[in-house]
Amino acid sequence: MFLRSFALCLGLLSLAACATNDLAEPPAPLGDFALGLNIAVADNIQMVPISRPAEPKDWEAAIKKAVDDRFGATRYQGSKLYNIGINIDAYALAPPGIPLVASPKSVVVITANIWDDAARKKLNEEGKQFTVFEGLSGDTLVGSGLTKSKQQQMDTLAFNAVKRVEDWLLEHPEWFGMTPEQLKAALEARAAKVAAAKKTRAAPPAGPVAPAAPATPPATN
Repeated sequence: MFLRSFALCLGLLSLAACATNDLAEPPAPLGDFALGLNIAVADNIQMVPISRPAEPKDWEAAIKKAVDDRFGATRYQGSKLYNIGINIDAYALAPPGIPLVASPKSVVVITANIWDDAARKKLNEEGKQFTVFEGLSGDTLVGSGLTKSKQQQMDTLAFNAVKRVEDWLLEHPEWFGMTPEQLKAALEARAAKVAAAKKTRAAPPAGPVAPAAPATPPATN
């Protein structure tokens, strides 16, 4: 039943834009966050036709890398540990050689959970499930199997999936000792910082000031 419903989902065109690579920007405000355990499990992963096959261990590695890239010590150095667990439920990786009329999309389904490490307590009552597409870009419009390797597809899906997890965490500032007002202020400050950095990068470099042209002497008869 799950596979049938998921296969039907593949026939729909996802209108969600592909996540941009924002890892060079300041991290999202999550209080005194530090990543504890980074768990990815694909023991019961299901492959949905039509798809390239992928090993469960490769999915686990891709998700763990995406979690570490987004939530690891290079971005968060807080003193309160949070453990993130992600189960990879199902996937489809667009294969090469499929006619353009089919244009299969790559997609992954994950279920995420988060724990307060010190309190040994799961913060969400039920796992949060996400269905994540690669997004609409020049290559995915014709099926990314024609333009990307299997690993590239998995990396893109893992990046987008973990970005969705970040968005979910921001819906619950109370998990990180923040009020909604504090989160809003922190997000606004972060957005201003990002905008200022982009404006600085876009500004043309200051060059040497050209000397003023000498005045033209009056003509003499």
